[in-house]
Amino acid sequence: MSAALQGKAALVTGASSGIGEATARALAAEGAAVVLAARRLDRLRAVQEELRAAGSTAHAVELDVTDERAVRDAVRSTVETLGGLDIVVNNAGLMLLGPVEGADTTDWTRMIDTNVLGLMYVTHAALPHLLRSQGTIVQISSVAGRVAARGAAAYNATKFAVNGFSEALRQEVTERGVRVVVVEPGTVETELRRHITHAPSKAAIEQRVAKIRQLQASDVAAAVCHAVTAPAHVTVNEIFIRPTDQA
Repeated sequence: MSAALQGKAALVTGASSGIGEATARALAAEGAAVVLAARRLDRLRAVQEELRAAGSTAHAVELDVTDERAVRDAVRSTVETLGGLDIVVNNAGLMLLGPVEGADTTDWTRMIDTNVLGLMYVTHAALPHLLRSQGTIVQISSVAGRVAARGAAAYNATKFAVNGFSEALRQEVTERGVRVVVVEPGTVETELRRHITHAPSKAAIEQRVAKIRQLQASDVAAAVCHAVTAPAHVTVNEIFIRPTDQA
């Protein structure tokens, strides 16, 4: 275990799998005390026990980020349990691809509620504590927050929103010592695309990713750790990370 984040307290959303789980593990390996938050409490508890067995401080909290009251309770619990809050990683998200024409608009609602409002709720609840600690907030966005593509309009809209919100936030808080980091991964081998409800879009993305060496969740977690372990006077505001094979 490294000591780069010894004494730091971190909250990671969407920590039951993929990038969130890998990031929680990476932060713990750097010495941070970590609260793992997600809807699937059984999976969180399994990770919690593994981290504790390795000597880390870890706590699992059931959380649906679309519930603003639950978000406030989770942030409050984190601060009470860990004694403060230095790092927040907003990772909870959905990628429900499909064309605009004939779309199931409940997919749009689910993505906006999770990817945008959920991230904003967590940011809003955590910000007073981050201002006190002069901490770091990491927003997990996507290549889709920079480059729009057919069949991904609604998902693009949510990730463009994350990027815009985060840049405005950066301008509000950077001179008060809070670092805002946006991480924009390309294709990552996680379960994210398994939840796509539009069958042709799901088949198409599976065909595309089969042809490339995908990023692993641990690759993105390493990028997050790079940003949060930088010296306090250095802010890595944006990390754009893609597989070498991705055009």
